[in-house]
Amino acid sequence: MQLIFDGPASGPLFVFSHGAGAPLNSEFMQQVTEGLVGKGIRVVRFNYAYMQQRVDTGSRRPPERAPALIKQFLEVVTSLDQPMVIGGKSMGGRMATLLESETSPELVSNVKGIACLGYPFHPQGKPEKLRTEHLPLIEKPVAIIQGTRDKLGNKEEVEQYALPSHFQYCWLEDGDHDLKPRIKSGFTHQQHIQSCINYLADYIITCLK
Repeated sequence: MQLIFDGPASGPLFVFSHGAGAPLNSEFMQQVTEGLVGKGIRVVRFNYAYMQQRVDTGSRRPPERAPALIKQFLEVVTSLDQPMVIGGKSMGGRMATLLESETSPELVSNVKGIACLGYPFHPQGKPEKLRTEHLPLIEKPVAIIQGTRDKLGNKEEVEQYALPSHFQYCWLEDGDHDLKPRIKSGFTHQQHIQSCINYLADYIITCLK
């Protein structure tokens, strides 16, 4: 599996996993990576096997099942062998939480925190199908950066889930699943992405002190 490294060789390390529909070099992944690098964070990105095959062949493939994705994510984590924060966009963040909750502690001992950028708490239009059962098993710090009107988990819904008290949140007003607000909100997408970068950089640095 090819890893893409950006930023200083000795900076705080963030392993950044892509979402279900776009690869490691999507505009969102690229913007957040560049922003973190500008704050001294070292960022590692990778494509899951299904996504790399899509990139290589142009054929659209659905994500593999969670156990396969978790195994690939773990391979990346264990290959790096240093303290890190792991996380990702949507599905990537979810896989980071599953990796932490389902893996032997000694294999993820270098993981000091998890960051989810638009956590998919449920499929769109199916709020009853929650993806939260494993979250209380996580004892390490978890940061969730979420738009308040995310259709995969808005602020009102998430506040009812009774998630662990050590979870922390950065709510971006009127943001959707890509953190994009409507024009009438008075905010811009770029402002929210920058707020995400600022919050995430501070979180990563704090976790790795």
